[in-house]
Amino acid sequence: MAGGIEDYALIGDLQTAALVGRDGSVDWLCLPRFDSPSCFAGLLGDQRHGAWRIAPAGAAECHARRYRGDSLVLESEWQTAGGKVRITDFMPQRSPGGRPGPVHHGEQDGRPGPGGHRDPQLIRIVEGLEGTVRMRGTLRLRFNYGRIDPWVRRTGHHRVAVAGPDSAWLRVPAGVHTYGLDGVTVSDFTVTAGLRVPFVLTWQPSHLTTTPRTDPEQALLATVARWQTWASDCRYRGEWRAAVLRSLITLKALAYAPTGGIVAAPTASLPERIGGARNWDYRFCWLRDSSMTLSALLRGGFREEAAAWRRWLLRAIAGGRGDLQAVYGVAGERVLGEATADWLPGYEGSRPVRFGNAAVDQLQLDVYGEVVDTLHLAVEAGLPMERHVWTLLRALMDHLEQHWREPDEGLWEVRGGRQHFVHSKVMSWVAADRAVRLAESTGLPAPVDRWRALRDAVHADVCANGYDRRRGVFVQHYGGRGLDAATLFVVKSGFLPPDDPRVVRTVDAVRDGLDHGGLVLRYRAGPHGDGLPGGEGAFLACSFWLADALAATGRVDEARALFARVVALANDLGLLAEQWDPHAGRQLGNTPQAFSHVALVNTAFTLAESTRGR
Repeated sequence: MAGGIEDYALIGDLQTAALVGRDGSVDWLCLPRFDSPSCFAGLLGDQRHGAWRIAPAGAAECHARRYRGDSLVLESEWQTAGGKVRITDFMPQRSPGGRPGPVHHGEQDGRPGPGGHRDPQLIRIVEGLEGTVRMRGTLRLRFNYGRIDPWVRRTGHHRVAVAGPDSAWLRVPAGVHTYGLDGVTVSDFTVTAGLRVPFVLTWQPSHLTTTPRTDPEQALLATVARWQTWASDCRYRGEWRAAVLRSLITLKALAYAPTGGIVAAPTASLPERIGGARNWDYRFCWLRDSSMTLSALLRGGFREEAAAWRRWLLRAIAGGRGDLQAVYGVAGERVLGEATADWLPGYEGSRPVRFGNAAVDQLQLDVYGEVVDTLHLAVEAGLPMERHVWTLLRALMDHLEQHWREPDEGLWEVRGGRQHFVHSKVMSWVAADRAVRLAESTGLPAPVDRWRALRDAVHADVCANGYDRRRGVFVQHYGGRGLDAATLFVVKSGFLPPDDPRVVRTVDAVRDGLDHGGLVLRYRAGPHGDGLPGGEGAFLACSFWLADALAATGRVDEARALFARVVALANDLGLLAEQWDPHAGRQLGNTPQAFSHVALVNTAFTLAESTRGR
């Protein structure tokens, strides 16, 4: 069985990512991209569906683990009766980004050498620290989400698994006894103090007949150096620096380097309620999530990612005449059909297991606000407003002018029918407001008077129809009475000033009416609210949003207490999933979740600014 969601560590190469459990098992890995079919899907079933475990023979979970410095290189340690051992797990980055990468030797088949495209690799170095420790590795490759058992053969120092278009090459170190057993590659070996035993697993297209040889030690040094060089640019210096920097590293790890797209999470179908049906595939680029991720990276001091994402955005929506999808593939794909995987039992029996996402066909008007706001933030951070970007922005605004009055599925992607969601309208106001500001600051040609009129019309519409006068609060959608944590954006976005009584009452209503174990629900879930059965956990990003709103309305101490409470829910490596179950005391949903880490970073900056202003 897979471990708890909070038991997993993240490693990645800026094109895909793996989850490694406390027991030394890699239970999730999609190759060669985030959204490719997995070769390890034990996370959504058990080890029969694909996993690679290396650990002391007979041992269970490691006794300690950490990331090496400010990197994505994982170190896990076991103390046994015979001695102590460490396993270092990492994935060398394939995209150079102007910095030196790992050295490859003997590249063949006409493929690029150092600095060009390289196939994905997962490297695991076993190091003896004390005494003598017997080790065992068990590699179960199961392609296509655990459905296909590959053919496995030995060639030289490799064991090669092939199925359809995929092949995986395990380079076995000299002196390691490796054999096949019922479709599993087993490695038995012993380590003593000072001995280092590296394993290299390489994916490549199955028609290639050789694989490049990698120096694992040089790859390790280069990977650590690259991450720490990147992290050194972080400009947050507040009291939560460790949590903020780990969040920024995690967000960087969710970026698909070849295109600049940013995925919402590297996993699929981890449940929002154990045993429930709210299981979604998040391995795609939501405009909302990636826009918010860019805002956090910009605040952290990282401009390169903003420029890359802006280029991705221009390519992804080209030809759409301003008609945005809510979600695209990492290379800008528009067709992301949702299907169920009946052969997988699901995480702790949570079914159905879904791959792909039907949100691609939904109307989510809020994305216009998030995109235009991010373009505005990029200009404020010093990125020039290029004319083709300005042409894009004008096309977006033309489309929004024609459609903002329509109902939509909203940021929560409800499946119970479209509504006039207050958050969607507020973000339409944000789009108009930021477009006006950009026109005024850049002097570029624009129908500014029309945009101002649009801004005023949306504002009046929300205040007239999205506000419950009897209770004095903003509600989830026009004509409704339900609360929604997303209405906190009336203050987060600048739609209303923080001292407006309507804002203060709404903040209080969300805090009290959506409380779930001291945290915040998105809304009261259920089939009559969003078209789906069952409930869910507290939404971590919403809890951070409440902290932002409390700070904005002058309750900084309460905001700091809530922020600290949510940060403490991260696992031992600083990673957060989408949600939290306060009754079971465990994380829920896909992990690590961009939304959660974005909100952490932004709230940390907000609290730092609020504290300086006191």
